[in-house]
Amino acid sequence: MTPTLLPAAQPAPLRWRRSFPGGPEQARDVRRFVGCLLAGCPFLDDVLLAADELVVNALRHTKSGQDGGIFVVEVAQDGGMVAVSVADQGGPGEPAALDAGDLAESGRGLRTISLTAASWGWHGNGEGRTVTAVFAGHWAA
Repeated sequence: MTPTLLPAAQPAPLRWRRSFPGGPEQARDVRRFVGCLLAGCPFLDDVLLAADELVVNALRHTKSGQDGGIFVVEVAQDGGMVAVSVADQGGPGEPAALDAGDLAESGRGLRTISLTAASWGWHGNGEGRTVTAVFAGHWAA
C-alpha cells in the first residue's frame, strides 16, 4: 500500500477582541495591546498607526468618546494578512478618507490609512459602526 501524502496543515486564523473605556488615554493601551499581539510583524508600524487613528476617530466623532462610552478593538491575523478594527457606539456622519488642506490641523487619519493599508472600509450607522483596516505582506507568525 502506498502512503498518502496529506497537504501541510495551515495554521488557524487568529482573532483577539478587547473593549476599552472611552477615554483619550486608552489610545496608548490600544497600541500596547496590538503591539504585543503582533510582535515581529514587518508592517507593525503601519498597523499601530491605523489602530491609533481609528481609536482617535471613535473618541472624537462618536458616542464612544462621551462619558461612559466604550469602544472595541479587534485584531485578526491569517497568514500574511492582518486586520485591525474599531467598533464604536455611533455618531453623526460617516467615515471618509478626505484630502485635508495643507494647513489643516486634522482630517488626515483615514487618508493616511487608505495609503498604507491594502484596504479599509466600514459598516454600521449612527447607533454603532466598525471601521477596519487590512494589511497584507510577507509574514507568518
